[in-house]
Amino acid sequence: MKCLSIRQPFAELILSGRKTIELRSWSTSFRGWFLIHASGRADATACKAFGIDPEAVPRGAIAGKAFLYDVKEYGNGREFALDRSRHLAAGGYPRQRYGFMLKGAERLARPAGMRGRLGFFEVEWARGESNSDL
Repeated sequence: MKCLSIRQPFAELILSGRKTIELRSWSTSFRGWFLIHASGRADATACKAFGIDPEAVPRGAIAGKAFLYDVKEYGNGREFALDRSRHLAAGGYPRQRYGFMLKGAERLARPAGMRGRLGFFEVEWARGESNSDL
């Protein structure tokens, strides 16, 4: 199954349903379910801004899954700003930004520890692994 590493607190924000667009500098033709890997390091500034304790969220583990249904290319700062409540990014418009449109996020009851990688990567994952039926 495909997997994508996402830094905390953004993985947590996706899994809680607060963030429905994941920003990337690259696009993908992939559509479908993928595993969310919470990377080993957390962004302390962002954790504080969102009121998330970086020690209380999974890190270095598969934490859940989401469905990628579309990719949006942001052509200008206005388009980017209109989606701020969905991507939750601070600051102005970055160059060449793509928004991975997500829905149906679900968390694992017990995160499964593993190292992440850049981009989408393949993970051997059987339904029912851990105690969740992802």
